[in-house]
Amino acid sequence: MSPDTIVLARTVHTLDAAHPAVTAVAVEAGLITAVGDAADARDWAGPGTETIDLGDAVLVPGLVDGHSHPAFGLELSEGVDLSDVQDLDGLRAALARAERLDGWLLAWNLDHNVFGDRPVHRALIEDVLGPDVPAFIRLYDGHSALATGAALRAAGITGARRFAQRATVVCDPDGTPTGHLIEFAAMDLVASVMPSRPLAERRDALHALLLDMAAGGLAGAHVMDAGGDILDLVRAIEADRPLPLRLRIAPWCMPGASAADLRRLADLQGESGRNWLVGGVKLFMDGTVEGGSAWLERPDCHGEGTAALWLDPAEYTDVVRQLDAYGVRTATHAIGDAGVRHVLDTIAGLPYTARGRHRIEHIETLGDEQAMRFAELGVHASMQPTHSAYTRADHTDAWSTRLGVERAERAWICRTLRDSGATLALGSDWPIAHHDPRGVLAYAQLRRHAGSDTPPVAPQQALTPLMALEGYTTHAARAAGEFDRTGRIAPGLRADLTAFALDPLTAPADEFATTAVPLTMSGGVVTNRQV
Repeated sequence: MSPDTIVLARTVHTLDAAHPAVTAVAVEAGLITAVGDAADARDWAGPGTETIDLGDAVLVPGLVDGHSHPAFGLELSEGVDLSDVQDLDGLRAALARAERLDGWLLAWNLDHNVFGDRPVHRALIEDVLGPDVPAFIRLYDGHSALATGAALRAAGITGARRFAQRATVVCDPDGTPTGHLIEFAAMDLVASVMPSRPLAERRDALHALLLDMAAGGLAGAHVMDAGGDILDLVRAIEADRPLPLRLRIAPWCMPGASAADLRRLADLQGESGRNWLVGGVKLFMDGTVEGGSAWLERPDCHGEGTAALWLDPAEYTDVVRQLDAYGVRTATHAIGDAGVRHVLDTIAGLPYTARGRHRIEHIETLGDEQAMRFAELGVHASMQPTHSAYTRADHTDAWSTRLGVERAERAWICRTLRDSGATLALGSDWPIAHHDPRGVLAYAQLRRHAGSDTPPVAPQQALTPLMALEGYTTHAARAAGEFDRTGRIAPGLRADLTAFALDPLTAPADEFATTAVPLTMSGGVVTNRQV
């Protein structure tokens, strides 16, 4: 049979040692069926074959975001984007002119540094909104928020609460809530009473978002989404149109999960559609540095960061063991060095042949001794280089101030992990940072945003261009246990392809960040075409 599609390009980085030099790729029924040169392509072509000639563009394996929240992110990014706000005056001005949604003011992506030395407190904003306006403002880390008094009243929050996980309704000395809510259990109290959009509207919003991701070169994403109705959303999309990205979905397992909950998570594994499947489970070992909920070996400058998200970390270990016994892959959020250590200790206690099923997300500060254990144990690392953009090279930012210089110097140790031989998948954690992979690839090499004169953060941790590209291709595939199915351009693998106008291995990173993306293909379906 002749292929559905033939893709031609003068430069093809297959990242496959068996096929290092090709200029033509044949695709049939969602798979790569052959690789070769232009002469081979003429022999392959049949009357129904479409040939896409990319000319001087560079073809690479389809990029996969190693950590993203496309469905949950629709909720996390509801309302006004505050990413450009630099100080408290700017925040107050932005909120004063913001539109309401069913009477609520919703906003997101607020930098902790906006508050300077002040505690996060609703008193800093309520006078510009009025006493009766319920407002819910998510901070950029996604693990904390600021709610006004009206929002707290709507949720019935009048004081501190106890949770099954380590979460906090921050209160003044007299017990009055400040509006600062730390971790999901606390934020969910307000989120549960906020207005929400109907499924059909969110379905279309998710489809539009995925098309935008494909336009940047993404063919797939590892989706760390919180249960909810994400499966209903992707089914609704595929009912009448292709899903633009291949989504590998890992539902959440939070502290307090019962044996029946774990069995249900195990039973979900492998559930799939044409371009999505449930593969893995997402857990949380800790929270964030800025929120004081990252689990650190030593307290931060406020005396916080001394505990895990799990009230008893041994319960986390038991849950991972049970999931592993079911054959379930796990991805654990661990930001602080103590959190990472505990996850590594947990995986070290599993059978040797099972350790490669597990991965750790974020890893924001870590010493060399624990870093070396990733390769030794076969544990995969998953990191988001652009998160360090919320810090400063001189360590005057909120993240660095909490940790102190010593721990801030070992920020996002991408190069240390790669040089040790560890697998390192790269991603964005959208909506915590922008999903465009060109920007992440450039940042991984520059340790600053492309086109910026900002001093780089820990420049010794910069990746080479090849390491960065591997983070979105071969290493992303390894982290998902899919190296035999994707991540390279080779016969028999999934037809996930991305083309760039500039070569990601040779172009200056500052220029590559804005290069054109002539083609994206996911599972043999063209999802972005500009040729």
